[in-house]
Amino acid sequence: MSKHDCKLILALDLPDRAGALEMLSKLKGGLEWVKIGLQMYIAYGGEFVRDVASMGFKIFLDLKLYDIPNTVASAVRSLDGLPVSMLTVHASGGREMMSAAAAAAAETNPELSVLGVTVLTSFNAAGLSETGVALPPEEQVSLLAKLAVDSGLRGLVCSPLELKRLRGTLAEDVKLITPGVRPSGVSPDEQKRVMTPADAARYGANFVVVGRPILRAPDPLEAARAIISDLDIR
Repeated sequence: MSKHDCKLILALDLPDRAGALEMLSKLKGGLEWVKIGLQMYIAYGGEFVRDVASMGFKIFLDLKLYDIPNTVASAVRSLDGLPVSMLTVHASGGREMMSAAAAAAAETNPELSVLGVTVLTSFNAAGLSETGVALPPEEQVSLLAKLAVDSGLRGLVCSPLELKRLRGTLAEDVKLITPGVRPSGVSPDEQKRVMTPADAARYGANFVVVGRPILRAPDPLEAARAIISDLDIR
């Protein structure tokens, strides 16, 4: 496998702003990236994004936008002025929607990377089949990944189990961000397609997203540092 930098993103999936900021105060200096998801963004909005960025963290805003192209483009433009480095849209929204999102980002914030979410890590083949998708997860991921890149997106969100396949077919500069990462011996929770941090890095992830194994640890900073150490495969 190719050797490269792989960074940790904390999934800041906590129920309230005070608890989230308290957690981040414990992690300052030991962590670079934070993922703010739908729950926290709906509850606290752009002000919370600015609060987190003011603590020195880079922001991955994981909203998984999925709507008609004009609405998604307008949503992306609404982030103008916010310190957001990465943003997600659903690749299953199609070429026109993803192209509109990429164009809106280029217009308002050229530094913003729009990422296409392929197949959620909570899905397995049976779950996909129930939604009318006949392809197995790995083939559906490959189809959506190519569509996303062809639509102008700079990166993808996929399960770690698809990393090797995607690294073999996509340009090297396409960012691959992988949730579904759990240290050895840690519960996978609701994730169906999981891998250890070290293996995800080895198979080509640029970023791994980890939440509960850090948030629930007795010493969150020590847990984050242990994962970061595992990611150093060079």
